[in-house]
Amino acid sequence: MTPFVIAVDGPAASGKGTVAQGLAAHYGLPLLDTGLLYRAVGVLAQRRGGVTEASAEAVARGLDPLVLDDPALRTRAAGELASQAAVFASVRAALLDFQRAFAATPGGAVIDGRDIGTVIAPDAPAKLFVTARPEVRAQRRWRQLTNQGETVSLGDVLADIRRRDERDSGRVAAPLTMAADAVLLDTSDLSIEQAADAARRIVETARARWT
Repeated sequence: MTPFVIAVDGPAASGKGTVAQGLAAHYGLPLLDTGLLYRAVGVLAQRRGGVTEASAEAVARGLDPLVLDDPALRTRAAGELASQAAVFASVRAALLDFQRAFAATPGGAVIDGRDIGTVIAPDAPAKLFVTARPEVRAQRRWRQLTNQGETVSLGDVLADIRRRDERDSGRVAAPLTMAADAVLLDTSDLSIEQAADAARRIVETARARWT
């Protein structure tokens, strides 16, 4: 039987990370935030001189999972670098095996990203596409960044969000798109608790079909 994988896709600051963390804790499943993989590639490539396809691919092929704990991966700059690295098909290919191996974890897993339900785990029994209005997502990201001590205007964060949405949705390699069999979860007007409850209901419906 296919492992019970919960695929959580969606754009930046949609709440998908919080939803994924809650589902992993609720069901006792391991969690992979694939965005951190791309943030790591972008940050490390930048440190080596810039995010080119060659530098990003080299980093991706030799990526050490231990670097995912680096606080530098949570910054605004890291998010932008991740989006730059993710446009390269060779980078996505280099990280594909790592992600698919995680999706094959016996017993299941929760995986959070942008192409999980469409590319990484297209046979996942449970698929959620978590989104929110750009203005709401910008407000969330702005609060997160200011709480981390970064100085940035809300307008600049909204511009970042819109630019990343365009890049992620328009790239040739595994663009951000909702899988045909995913369930849409709009968190714009939901509290964290309400979003978590809605996500669990979606997963429970999927689990009933799976078993």
